[in-house]
Amino acid sequence: MYAVIATGGKQYKVEEGDVIRVEKLGKEEGEAVTFEDVLAVKGESLMVGDAVKGATVEGEVVKNGKTRKVIVYKYKPKSGYHKKIGHRQAFTAVKINKINA
Repeated sequence: MYAVIATGGKQYKVEEGDVIRVEKLGKEEGEAVTFEDVLAVKGESLMVGDAVKGATVEGEVVKNGKTRKVIVYKYKPKSGYHKKIGHRQAFTAVKINKINA
C-alpha cells in the first residue's frame, strides 16, 4: 500500500516504513506528525479525489537538520560586481508509520 501526500508545496509518494525529507515542520524529534492532505491511496485499488477524503498518513519526526550548502555566485562583467552567497535549506526527516485510508 502506498499514498501520495502533499506538504511544503511538494508531493511525496510514501509507503509504511519510509523515511522522507520534507520542508521544515517545526516539530521536535520523536513527535508525531499527521499529514491530512492525501491526494491518492493505492491498496487493492487506486483511490483519488473524493474517495480519499478523510484519509491520513501518520509519521514520527526522526531528525531536523539542514541540507548541504548551495553556492550562488552573481557576476556582472566589466563593472567589478561579484557576490558569493551560500544557502542551506532546513528539512525535517519523517518516518511513515501508518496509512489510514
